[in-house]
Amino acid sequence: MSSRDESGSRARTRQAILQAAIEVLSRNQTASLGEIATAAQVGRTTLHRYFAERSDLLAAVAAEGASRLNEATTRARLAEGTGAEALLRLCAAYFDLGDLLSLVFSEPALVNDPAWSTEVCDDDFHAMVARGHADGSIDPALPATWLQSVLWSQLYAGWSYLTDHQISRHEALTLVLRTLTNAVKPHPG
Repeated sequence: MSSRDESGSRARTRQAILQAAIEVLSRNQTASLGEIATAAQVGRTTLHRYFAERSDLLAAVAAEGASRLNEATTRARLAEGTGAEALLRLCAAYFDLGDLLSLVFSEPALVNDPAWSTEVCDDDFHAMVARGHADGSIDPALPATWLQSVLWSQLYAGWSYLTDHQISRHEALTLVLRTLTNAVKPHPG
């Protein structure tokens, strides 16, 4: 096996462990490292070679989470279209991060990790909202910091609803986007 194959294999194993940790911990924050290893289809010894302690795994999950949120923000193309259109694209991109968001909502200490030292998409988010105020697609009475809270609360509501009710991911996202659309549109008077 070449060193390139070995490093590719190591990267895939590490990624499988991180993905399993996100999925398992989003459902049970007290899950053991053994449960995570089983979900990743690796032995506990293998998991410990990558992450010696639970805290090492959680730090890697936090870094992975910040990276995935930044990638989703990039995919949402916040500088394109009206402010409201960009906000809805951002919401849909974040909604696709289901297990990660469920974990962040249930384990808020993860966002206190240094990997999250800056607000994800904060400057771009503020610019998008300002553009929405200027182009008339976002109610100018709604500040960006408020809309950021509304976005996160709707994502939480959507994933909670999806988990608690027998509906499809598409149906839950449709409800979230409809609610967000109506929440941000300007109202006469």
